[in-house]
Amino acid sequence: MTYEIEHKYSVKPEIWKTVHPDKSVEVKQAYLHSDPDKTIRIRTMDSKGYITIKGKTVGASRPEYEYEIPHADALELIAGFATQVIEKRRHYVDYNGNTWEVDEFFGSNRGLMIAEIELSHEGQVYDLPEWIDKNITEDKRYSNSNLALRPYTTW
Repeated sequence: MTYEIEHKYSVKPEIWKTVHPDKSVEVKQAYLHSDPDKTIRIRTMDSKGYITIKGKTVGASRPEYEYEIPHADALELIAGFATQVIEKRRHYVDYNGNTWEVDEFFGSNRGLMIAEIELSHEGQVYDLPEWIDKNITEDKRYSNSNLALRPYTTW
């Protein structure tokens, strides 16, 4: 079993404007099943497709299984089986030996930016870039599955 351990932060938009990401990709993701104990997600990232199954979050950790699937299959699953779709651009930024993923949301979540860092263990120490604002790891409103159901613009 693999585990995802991540911390999430809001982003200071004025400072973020000065950042030049190392890489950016277009992301479309949708949920086939979503509840507090488990989610099943389909995602496209540029020309690749993925299916991801995540278990219940405890602290900043949760079990995660992710597999690449054909891009065409991912698009068909999103169109045929999902009702909540999130579209965003994911930026990758290397900072002091760690890769940060910064999501810039579109559609009903336009205006929201979330930075995530994946950790190797719960107690891992890391530096915060100057464009990081507050820690939102435990605020469930910011989970992508919740943003699909209750978009940021409706808060």
